[in-house]
Amino acid sequence: MSKLQILAVGDIVGPGAVSIIEKNLWQIRKEYRADAVIVNGENAAVGNGLDVASAKTILFSGADVITTGNHVWQKKEIKEYLDTEQKIIRPANYPPVCPGSGYTYCDVCGWRMLVINALGTIFLDALESPFAVIDRILKREEGRYDFAALDFHAEATSEKLAIANYFDGRIQIIFGTHTHVQTADAKIFPKGTGYITDLGMTGPENSILGVKSEMIIEKMTAKMPVRFEIADGPITLCGALFTYDTDKKAVISVTPIRKEFA
Repeated sequence: MSKLQILAVGDIVGPGAVSIIEKNLWQIRKEYRADAVIVNGENAAVGNGLDVASAKTILFSGADVITTGNHVWQKKEIKEYLDTEQKIIRPANYPPVCPGSGYTYCDVCGWRMLVINALGTIFLDALESPFAVIDRILKREEGRYDFAALDFHAEATSEKLAIANYFDGRIQIIFGTHTHVQTADAKIFPKGTGYITDLGMTGPENSILGVKSEMIIEKMTAKMPVRFEIADGPITLCGALFTYDTDKKAVISVTPIRKEFA
């Protein structure tokens, strides 16, 4: 096999989105002939974060790896689980004392894919530089993988583009998460890295980033504390399909995906 299809699914927001994943992900894998699926699940639980039940459902439903982000520690129960379930990773630039790992491996039709998760530091937590941390991982794991993928969970588009340019040709698949809005800039960099600034979210279509619109508007207009709730209604799944050519050792296409479910 010279071409591998890697499907990346954007931030799952709320139990309703988890249910859509449970009912449809295997069929979506078949539809796009995906050889591996990476899902960002950091907002899957009620009130943000990832709980064990949601994580198990996502994995059982067809995800090979679950990545996370700045809400990874929201549910206390996930901390111990991160130390035992290698298919779930947290941002690698959290301190080494934190539970879990910032990277893992995934077998893709006999090819070994290194999957890394990192958190941006612009407008987010003041963690170690993602550039330095990812560099160390690539050096440490050199010779142990055939190609690599990175979920860069970041706020600033400039930081995401900087990461993509810096690792062009060294990490073959780079996608951004966190902002919940799918971007229209899917591209292939000069040295063969497939990229999109943000996959978008898998969550309620009629919402503001997954939250009931009226609550966000109240927060922005009244400037008072508001307890956010996940919106109701149809769910949209957003992501991207990366085609990796094992002969060229490069991504040859990046296709944004957007599917609506009643």
